Amino acid sequence: MQSPLDCLIALTEVESIGPVLANRLIDFFGSPEHIFKASLTDLLQVEGINEARAKRISNFKGWKRVEEIFRICKCKDIKIVDIYSKEYPEQLRAIPDPPLVLYIKGILEDTDRASVAVVGPRRASTYGKTVTERLVSELSSMGITIVSGLARGIDTVAHRSAIDSGGRTIAVLGSGIDVPYPPENRALMKKIFNKGAVISEFPPGTKPDRGNFPKRNRIISGLSLGVLVVEARMRSGALITARLALEQGRDVFAVPGRITSELSLGTNDLIRKGAKTVLTAKDIIEELSEQFKGIIRERACETRNYELSNDEEALLELLTDEPVHVDDLTRMSTLPLYKILGILTSLELKGLVKQAEGKRFYKTREVT
Repeated sequence: MQSPLDCLIALTEVESIGPVLANRLIDFFGSPEHIFKASLTDLLQVEGINEARAKRISNFKGWKRVEEIFRICKCKDIKIVDIYSKEYPEQLRAIPDPPLVLYIKGILEDTDRASVAVVGPRRASTYGKTVTERLVSELSSMGITIVSGLARGIDTVAHRSAIDSGGRTIAVLGSGIDVPYPPENRALMKKIFNKGAVISEFPPGTKPDRGNFPKRNRIISGLSLGVLVVEARMRSGALITARLALEQGRDVFAVPGRITSELSLGTNDLIRKGAKTVLTAKDIIEELSEQFKGIIRERACETRNYELSNDEEALLELLTDEPVHVDDLTRMSTLPLYKILGILTSLELKGLVKQAEGKRFYKTREVT
């Protein structure tokens, strides 16, 4: 005899039965088990269930596949959490089309309800990566969990910045948890297991098909109190996530960008349509202050004093939040290159300077 969880997984395996129809079936029949015992006549009474769908349910032969999913999850230490479990995230349960089943590796904590999704393009600009690093570092240091999709570009920077700041992060995949995508983020995914969780609604073995990612995006926004769009073209996955967030009643935030940049057209348009403009993490914190109560903490870095040498202070004066090439720093200062590199290393260790691509450096915060 199949258990309720067996039947929930089976429902996700039936072709053309998505979360909305699945939940409608459960509401109609009272339990997942009763769905697979129902007659064609009864199945056809459910709104959205046509004859073809009814026959797929009635003739379902995929129970061995369900057993295989359980076996793989046990072997690979992947937890299966159904929509009725206490471990299922409450915020996600409240969206119009919540997944029936989540596959999770890592640990979800109660404080993860104070989370912000950070999204943007795979081919992000240096500006976008720099802004993401700064905002995520600020949010993470205050106890905010960062949610993103483990994709190249902004997603990767968001996850790494959260981990580097000692914070928590949740990655939502468009593939099975045992099929890391992109492959080069396999090592990052392992770090996330220890600093948060990796989540998918797709069972082990699922390939990263293109159609999976829009579905994935509703979970990214659904887990979060708000979605921050760092960069976006006018037609992009980041804007899809922003639209889903609005449909779910979530706040949408956007970072303004150059009007001449294609990567800023989407974010600037969001702001024009009413999205909250974000210049610092404080803009997000103020908007979501009620939901963050009891979780948010003061940033330690804001009360830390730094003892700097004269050369370190002089070099910091030349840096801004826009990356500057080390050759330009050499021309602007009176110091030789080898000494500048040593000072930059010292400032990096103090957390005051970070390096962008191509030997370019920028200031991460003001010194107090």
